[in-house]
Amino acid sequence: MSAVAVPVAGRGRAVAVLLDAAAPVLVGIVAFALARSVLLPGQGFWDTGEFQTVAPLLGVAHPTGFPTYVILGWIASLVMSPLGEPALRMNLLSAILLGLAAGLTVVLVRQLAGRTSVAVAAGLLLALSPLAWRMGAFADPHTLHLALLAGLLVLLVGWERRRLARAAGADRWLVAAAVLYGIMLGNHGLTVLLAPGIALYLLAVEPGIIRRPRLVATCAVALVGTAVVLYLELPIRAAMGAPLVYGRPDTVDGFLYVVLGQQFGGLMTNPLDDLGQKAADLAALAGQQLGILAALVPAAAILVAFRRPRFALLTLTWMVILCWFAASFRDGVVDRYYLGPLLIAVCWLGVAAGLVVDAIFPRPEDAVGTPRRGDRSWLLAGLTGIVLAVGLVGPAVLAAPATRARADQATDVRARDWSRWVLDTVEDDALIVSWWSYSTPLWYRTLLNGERPDITVLDDRDRLDENLGTIDEVLRANVGRRPVYLVRYRSEIADVEARWEVEEIADPKGQQPIWRVVGPRPAGGLDRTSATSRAGIARMEP
Repeated sequence: MSAVAVPVAGRGRAVAVLLDAAAPVLVGIVAFALARSVLLPGQGFWDTGEFQTVAPLLGVAHPTGFPTYVILGWIASLVMSPLGEPALRMNLLSAILLGLAAGLTVVLVRQLAGRTSVAVAAGLLLALSPLAWRMGAFADPHTLHLALLAGLLVLLVGWERRRLARAAGADRWLVAAAVLYGIMLGNHGLTVLLAPGIALYLLAVEPGIIRRPRLVATCAVALVGTAVVLYLELPIRAAMGAPLVYGRPDTVDGFLYVVLGQQFGGLMTNPLDDLGQKAADLAALAGQQLGILAALVPAAAILVAFRRPRFALLTLTWMVILCWFAASFRDGVVDRYYLGPLLIAVCWLGVAAGLVVDAIFPRPEDAVGTPRRGDRSWLLAGLTGIVLAVGLVGPAVLAAPATRARADQATDVRARDWSRWVLDTVEDDALIVSWWSYSTPLWYRTLLNGERPDITVLDDRDRLDENLGTIDEVLRANVGRRPVYLVRYRSEIADVEARWEVEEIADPKGQQPIWRVVGPRPAGGLDRTSATSRAGIARMEP
């Protein structure tokens, strides 16, 4: 035998590993392709425009700062630099993350159900759901949260399997889960809501874990240390004078303000209010995302609870807390907060399908895990699994054209066109007093692309951080010294016109106009500060 020949057993093991990896990889590629087909081609408004700017600049995003996403986005923007402008690269990152989430879903469901067919169906179902498909098309940290959440479940379930089997190195999986949880804390505040479910799960798998102080301490240090290292990005980059920094995270009060999301503290409603309406809204949302399969989710959850009780304890706790929070948090469009519950529901459906196959065809395995000679029930079980897999993903495939049409952003160039028009329109040395949705694409062009370095974009957030006062105070300090333009709601402009003469400049494509401030209105105008202007200082959406 040649010295480089591979033993048969080793060759077979290598082939098995490749086959195991093929399913999640292929599903991930399909999910990426789906997101790529509807990808936003460039700039976006609102938070999308912010993340497209902050990450390539390694700045500080709005609360809670999202350092994990910002750092990852900075790295991805560098790696993908040959692929186009920074905005496109950040959008592509979301498509990649959706592919990762779908692939990890395959791994997770196969761990729990032992059936590749239904695991593949679950991964595809996640990628084809309207919410996940749409979120994979533009820059946003929620898609990273989805991928990390799937990864956390893979690690926790992997730890459970190895711990119960008393396998060597099982605890490494739990330490890895702690590190990943720290990474998630650096990405989104929703991660805090996962803690109660994880605590219950750990106690269910190993009731005596609290009597293992070394393991508990190792996990705690790994978790906290990871999160601390990531959040250091905020004060460090602020102190370094990064071009775009939200708030004052280089001060203690400013750091806590950003990290704890204090500006959103008043947006939670009473969690016990309108429970019936919240349940109805949740059912409607489930129907929009899963179609007819939504009706099977409760039954799937019950079946999983009987056959995989510890996993059910973990995910059911998450489902209740996450949905309750999202239904009680009133801040713009929060449908993306349901990505976690969507992943859980898809996993329940996939695992339940695998359990149904096992109930019909109990696995005919001997002590070493191979089918008994002459027994062909494994073939029938495989065919049944394929049928159930088709049933899982089939409705989503049939609905794919309509879903794609709703998710499609491939022709959306509104932010690009509007921001270009504004920079072509305003005079030299102009001051543009704007608000969040329209500030972010202007920041992208001025701070990241370096266009029109002579102009200043003053967001409502800047007015607060720099103690510049109300819009009236900003106008009094600048009108007559430099050209001043306003990007506001029309209701705010009507209020400003009581004290200032303004000239509307219409966007030729019918988007948001801008107003040039000509000068103070002659005596007789009301010298007052509008409540609308004061209310505009705070950001409206996380």
